[in-house]
Amino acid sequence: MASLFNKVVQLANSPKGKQAIRQATEKAQQLAKDPKTKAKIEDARRRFQGGGKGGTGTGSGH
Repeated sequence: MASLFNKVVQLANSPKGKQAIRQATEKAQQLAKDPKTKAKIEDARRRFQGGGKGGTGTGSGH
């Protein structure tokens, strides 16, 4: 496993890897600001915290 980790570290430290990380970070920040994404996250959080026992009677009735 150490060799896989070393390869990941080498990639992250390379110019190409740093560019990919920067692009992924920018994309994640854009998605985090998107109201639709926030709504999806909240919906998933409600379902996860509810334990999958069905709906609570509130939520997705748009």
